[in-house]
Amino acid sequence: MTKSSLNKPFEYWGFIALFLLILPLGNLLGFISTNTISLWGRYFCFAIAAIGVDILWGYTGILCMSQAFFFCIGGYGIAMYMLLNSSPDGGVATLPNFLQWSGVSELPLFWEPFHSFPLALILCLVVPALFAGVFGYFIFRSRLKGVYFAIITQALALAMWLLFLRNETMLGGTNGLTDFKFLVGLDLTSSGVKLGLYFFSCLVLIAVYLAAKYLVNSKFGKILIAIRDSESRVRYTSYEVKNYKLVVFVLAAVIASIGGMLYVPQTGIITPGRMEVKASIEMIVWVALGGRGNLKGAILGTLFVNFLYSVFTTILPGSWLYVLGVLFIVSVLYLDQGLIGLPKQLKGLLSKKANKEALGG
Repeated sequence: MTKSSLNKPFEYWGFIALFLLILPLGNLLGFISTNTISLWGRYFCFAIAAIGVDILWGYTGILCMSQAFFFCIGGYGIAMYMLLNSSPDGGVATLPNFLQWSGVSELPLFWEPFHSFPLALILCLVVPALFAGVFGYFIFRSRLKGVYFAIITQALALAMWLLFLRNETMLGGTNGLTDFKFLVGLDLTSSGVKLGLYFFSCLVLIAVYLAAKYLVNSKFGKILIAIRDSESRVRYTSYEVKNYKLVVFVLAAVIASIGGMLYVPQTGIITPGRMEVKASIEMIVWVALGGRGNLKGAILGTLFVNFLYSVFTTILPGSWLYVLGVLFIVSVLYLDQGLIGLPKQLKGLLSKKANKEALGG
């Protein structure tokens, strides 16, 4: 362990102490409910997706409005695996309910690979990567960027939402996929399994953060930042900007899918509502409020906003959209570095005030 890591205790050890020791210990002692543990586990899944958004938007300058769709691809994939293996021995007697209600007599071919857990995992990563790769290739080849790229990805999210809503597509329709009982033979209603999923989600979040930190600090990451700051100059130096954008777009899609895969077993349902344009905008708000271009900020913003969501939807139902709007306005107007940069910003303001008083004196 390096000396620099020891000089930043909260960056790693504070997070680990709070979420891997204190909360689980509180659950074991009965002070914190299992539902609360599962709730924070879902927050970690959102934070994983937020890291992808930050790499894409905060470090590369690509504002994407379809990250929630990629999040749902992973969610739908693992959900279908659980529906097709709805008993401890991995068997299922009948078709999933949503297919029976649609009048389907046999499982569609594209769902067949999801009988196997390894194949389901592979497809949950490969499908979003291929989708993002094909879509991104044509978009970046056309050199679309800025608001035009945001609008096109917003249209993509809307189109996919409409597609998943239709019952004839055999993707679950409006009700989505639910009624999950087992995951690789583990009972999802068990408190021990819920705690295990919480731990696993937290560890995956840490792993994704460390991998993303390594990426953005590498030469590849420096080029991404250069593209964000001045794309024309980077193109002038003979770097293939579209290739870098494509790679990071695919990477962000895969990261979002990982978050979705971990989210569904803990929440018990996945519907098209999770891939709405609004859901992608919320992901952007998480990153903006936490601190764009700072991976720790993306995690902090996600955990903070979702915690507030749970609080306000409990005490003031229907007020959340107003609260979210206020948070976004405040972050844009006053928190240019987000919550993660607030101590530094306050320190700078106090320093300026002290200097003015000294000069005035």
